[in-house]
Amino acid sequence: MRTTKLILIAALFSVSLSGKAQVSVNVNIGTPPVWAPEAPVEVHYYYLPDIEVYYDVPGRAYIYFSNGRWCRAAALPPRYRGYDLYHGRTVYLTDYRGNRPYELYHVHKVKYKGNGHWKRNGHDNGNHNGNGRGNGHGHGRGKK
Repeated sequence: MRTTKLILIAALFSVSLSGKAQVSVNVNIGTPPVWAPEAPVEVHYYYLPDIEVYYDVPGRAYIYFSNGRWCRAAALPPRYRGYDLYHGRTVYLTDYRGNRPYELYHVHKVKYKGNGHWKRNGHDNGNHNGNGRGNGHGHGRGKK
């Protein structure tokens, strides 16, 4: 009888522990850059419409079009020198599949139309001019 009680108590204790056990999975795909607006944890890419560039959060890389192809780099290319990431428009993307958000570039370019206006060191670089602020539509804005 005593053995049966011990087995019963052990079984109840075991069931009680397994009933309360929870599995928690936290997938951290990367830390968003400090200049990016807050976004859901699962956001993988941001789009910078003013300069038509993507940012890959886990890869910590900018994705931009150059010489007929999409390139990845840890820093923006020299042609964007002077672009203010903190005040430019930034949109987090949720409409992509896979690891090539630029496959929807033709959609993003229209949907999140940038103003294409930003200054480099106080001077227009010949392709852009203005104050670097977007129109505020989309899933995010640059920090002010």
